[in-house]
Amino acid sequence: MALILPVRPHTVVFESFDGKLPSDSPLAIYDQLKATHPDWNVFWSVKPGTLAEAQQLHPTVQFVKRFSVRWLFLLPRAQFWVANARMPFWLHKNRGTTYIQTWHGTPLKRLGLDISDVAMPGTDTKKYHKAFITESHRWDYLIAPNQYSEDIFKHAFDFSNHFLETGYPRNDVLVNHRSDDELIASLKQKIVGHATGRVIVYAPTWRDDYYVEVGKYRMNLPFDLDTVVKLLGPEDTFIIRPHYLVADSLTIRDYEGRVKILPDTDINELYLIADLLITDYSSVMFDYAILARPMLFYPYDRAHYQQDIRGFYFDYDLVPGPIVTEAEGFYEQLKRFMRSGGWPEYQEKEAHFRDEFCGWEQGTAAEQVVDLMSKLGEKHD
Repeated sequence: MALILPVRPHTVVFESFDGKLPSDSPLAIYDQLKATHPDWNVFWSVKPGTLAEAQQLHPTVQFVKRFSVRWLFLLPRAQFWVANARMPFWLHKNRGTTYIQTWHGTPLKRLGLDISDVAMPGTDTKKYHKAFITESHRWDYLIAPNQYSEDIFKHAFDFSNHFLETGYPRNDVLVNHRSDDELIASLKQKIVGHATGRVIVYAPTWRDDYYVEVGKYRMNLPFDLDTVVKLLGPEDTFIIRPHYLVADSLTIRDYEGRVKILPDTDINELYLIADLLITDYSSVMFDYAILARPMLFYPYDRAHYQQDIRGFYFDYDLVPGPIVTEAEGFYEQLKRFMRSGGWPEYQEKEAHFRDEFCGWEQGTAAEQVVDLMSKLGEKHD
């Protein structure tokens, strides 16, 4: 059911990851909108427990607490919603509201209606699919980072409205600053404390079935941290970027000087400072490929994950880097990277991967979305 109320022109509500800190493509669109339309009335929806930190990090932003009375009055009257994840299913959308869904990654793993057996606690496959359809049918526009994703989104989300073939707004900074040595040095200084040495980022996906209880997941490192640290040079840094759902389950005691756990740092800043990305099934591989830097793939539970949990949309052997499934192989490939800085034999594969998945990334996605919002906003002037 949609509400029929007059919307407030040029009023926009942004949200990322169900009310977490401003981030991802919604933040890139927000920054572009504020730069070009400073008179618009723009809000960020955040969870109550996140509000204080959000206000400290973004003192000029108008925040509204998720599910507050003000929030419940604001969203049904906003002209635009911009989000990268699902909004609450019980929140009715105004017929005059334009909902722009940015989503948050190129899919390697099966999504939405394509997950045949949902393993997440607190729901079942039928309920999960129904909730997804309820949500996706409210989206007026959905951003597609590439043709591959657009084709998948059509059936995974049962989406038949308008696609924005812009690439991801969050990736504009990667396209525009991938060769900005001065910026990269300053980011390294800020994040790791020095501008020298190599940075290796380990960014695995989260496992739907690795849960302790409803809403609480865990993460186990598939390697010996002591062995990894001993492979590093004296100024190198190993960064673990866990999914926010499992960050609290990790500890790096005794390795604080060489290893960092950074679940909330802007992922684009980590990409820009990383000399090597290590991942498994995470969509980070598609964004990082924009930078044309080495990647190492460590899908230690590939058979279980591919067959029993999610399943993949494409042949995993097409990933643009070495694939290892056991710790010893992982250490050997890491040693090779430390010696030579990469894997020259994968350059052709890397180029093909970039062409297929990064071709729409031109560094103007946020600008294109804001241009659309501006044109739609004119209808209410």
